Amino acid sequence: MPLKIREVQARSILSKSGITDYCVNCYMGCGFGCTYCYAQLLIRKFHPNEEWGGYLDVKVNAPELLEREIKKAEKGVVMLSSVTDPYQPFEKKYELTRKCLEILLKHDFPITILTRSPLVMRDIDLLQQFRECTVGVSITTDNDKIKNIFEPFTPPFRVRIETLKKLKDAGLRTYAFIGPMLPMDASAVGNAVSPNIDSAFIDKLNYPQLWKSIAEKHKLQLGKEFYERTRDELAAVFKESGVMLC
Repeated sequence: MPLKIREVQARSILSKSGITDYCVNCYMGCGFGCTYCYAQLLIRKFHPNEEWGGYLDVKVNAPELLEREIKKAEKGVVMLSSVTDPYQPFEKKYELTRKCLEILLKHDFPITILTRSPLVMRDIDLLQQFRECTVGVSITTDNDKIKNIFEPFTPPFRVRIETLKKLKDAGLRTYAFIGPMLPMDASAVGNAVSPNIDSAFIDKLNYPQLWKSIAEKHKLQLGKEFYERTRDELAAVFKESGVMLC
């Protein structure tokens, strides 16, 4: 599916968040286009009749807006990002996330990042300068065949583990977001992730209207029993490894 790119002028960029104090989303839509992503439900009113993963709005004025808005904001943790991946493929061209990080660093705002992309390693030089910074990588499965059913345009498991390792080796606080959980070897995932993180989050697949038909087509059982069994296996590995489970 071709990705339709629009360069747009946003009205604001530093938003209050229910996850952290603030969030910054430099893009609307996502080049990764994961089929289960809740963000498509939140923003589809802006893109009626367009398929998720087929469009990307690039907020080209994001750094300019952030520089203006941050001067009026109380100090708080800023998340990059909450409804898109801050390091999706077109970030390599536009560098909006990097430019916003430079502004956040200048104003000494604490940050937290969540991504699936190894492109985050490009910005290690900036991330190391923050007084408070955590960087997370989403892990959904160690089985790339399963991954490709639900998120074919995302980096493979091996690359995500390598990304976490390099971030950790650079002295950064790291976490893994194990979610949404897809069929996996939970012990293998836990053991691969544990040496490279300080903490972990575990989450199930939500919004079955987005993924249920795909699971049924491939005869995958992703209900309560799957979630609880996989969660417990992961939690046991993390506990044994001394990883804090959030």
